[in-house]
Amino acid sequence: MRATVGRKIPFPGASEEDKAPAKPATAREKGRRDPAMFLWILLAISLAHLFNDSMQAVIPAVFPILRENLALDYVQLGWVSFALYATASVLQPVIGLGTDRRPLVYLLPTGMLFSLAGMVTLALAHEFHHVLLAVLLVGLGSAVFHPEASRVAHLASGPRRGLGQSIFQVGGNAGQSLAPLLSALIFVPFGQRAALYFALPAAAAAGLMLAVAAWRKTITKAHPFAPAGDQGPAERDRKTETAAPHAGRHRLLIRARWALLVLVAFVFLRSWYHVGMSNFYAFYLIERSGLPVQRAQLYLFLFLAAGALGTLFGGPLADRFGRKTVLVFSMLGASPFALLLPHVGPALALAVMPILGFIVLSSFSVSVLYAQELFPGHVGAMSGLIIGLAFGMGAVGAIAVGAFIEHFGITLGMQALSVLPLLGALAFLLPSDREIAGWHVTGKVPHA
Repeated sequence: MRATVGRKIPFPGASEEDKAPAKPATAREKGRRDPAMFLWILLAISLAHLFNDSMQAVIPAVFPILRENLALDYVQLGWVSFALYATASVLQPVIGLGTDRRPLVYLLPTGMLFSLAGMVTLALAHEFHHVLLAVLLVGLGSAVFHPEASRVAHLASGPRRGLGQSIFQVGGNAGQSLAPLLSALIFVPFGQRAALYFALPAAAAAGLMLAVAAWRKTITKAHPFAPAGDQGPAERDRKTETAAPHAGRHRLLIRARWALLVLVAFVFLRSWYHVGMSNFYAFYLIERSGLPVQRAQLYLFLFLAAGALGTLFGGPLADRFGRKTVLVFSMLGASPFALLLPHVGPALALAVMPILGFIVLSSFSVSVLYAQELFPGHVGAMSGLIIGLAFGMGAVGAIAVGAFIEHFGITLGMQALSVLPLLGALAFLLPSDREIAGWHVTGKVPHA
């Protein structure tokens, strides 16, 4: 049998360049193509994601402290939450769309520096408007960091995209889960100025992202581990032009855009529930059960920490059982626990909160992956849309929840919030995994 090592095996329709013998890989290229290197890249961006999202999540976690120090009411707290998430929601898809056309690898450390500046501003804030400026900086840092980081995860995950997105996203959700502990252990004893302690890890994460950005510059679209979906929109448009009739592509585009709209609405509902629980459930425990602030933060930590685990397991589960299956289960499976929670005491709530967090957040990375597979070639834009715009729209719900609680009380507010997971039945309208896979097989891949 003739050896094929060092040779490319031509495929039908291959170009002359593809048919030419491959050049021997240099030691540097072999290092870049080592799967172990890709694992380290995934772990690096996951760690940076942890630092970034812990800075973002610590803001709602310290709402009780800000409310006491600056005499803020629930409506103002809702506006602070809105400013935080809306900044990222508007900018993330815009930045993602731009980097799809021209990747800007050094946005990774730049985003961390914006978040660092926001935390310093928060530590020194003396009034409501200072807090708004701080959260705008943190939101801008998040918007700058996420699209390119998600692209790096897409490149480094190879064929196991669910697992790769889960490793990346679990860092962010782990960072969010740490926020209540940071509030209880640092902010409650040391006050608002404790936000200055985030300067060191943020600076370290910026340095780590400099190294990842340098690696990212060496990766070409011909990398053997890079998913096909990372091809540029122009190249994929050219391929599809010859693969599918115009009328068929148009119908498929309408179908894909409708699916994306349904997915955005689904993520909005999930985010509305998640943000509402993160921002206001501690107040519910304090007012209804008389728990101290530090103990109330423990419940929130259980919810968010279990959510981080759900994010980690959600991707592999989606690789095994399908993206749509996990999306549907993450809301409908959580509904019984969500409806039960407002009617149980603190003891039973300790058991319900982690179950609820695990199920709800199991679709966090899956929703990003589903969008990227709907529109391959628009990895940054889809990541920005789902992580940014759709998630940020949940902040609109935070204002509504805050206003509702201000007028009707915290108990009725939590009961109203518990109904939202039932609306996750919307996910049944999404195309099946089999249907989307068929688009790729036939070459009829939609474009935004």
